[in-house]
Amino acid sequence: MTNTSNAAAAQRNAWNAAFHELDLPWYWEAGCRLPDIGAERACIHDYLARHQGHLLAVYDADFLIDAIVATKDRCEERCQAAGSDPAAAIDWRELRQPQIGV
Repeated sequence: MTNTSNAAAAQRNAWNAAFHELDLPWYWEAGCRLPDIGAERACIHDYLARHQGHLLAVYDADFLIDAIVATKDRCEERCQAAGSDPAAAIDWRELRQPQIGV
């Protein structure tokens, strides 16, 4: 795996860890385009508006975005501090299965 693909895998794992921690049934698969640094908030806002409008009927968009980004950053920091490989493959769908009854 190249440094670029390691970095992308680490970012994807951090996002997916945040979604999992916040009990959001979302995950980003390998190969999906991750938001550019600095465009994360806009990307999450766009996703919420397009696909998760029911959440925006209950929660303020900025509140949700802040929670998701802060959790992603914390998950990334914990992984790095633990010295684990942030690009290690994690099957997020497998982790979600008991919760969604699949």
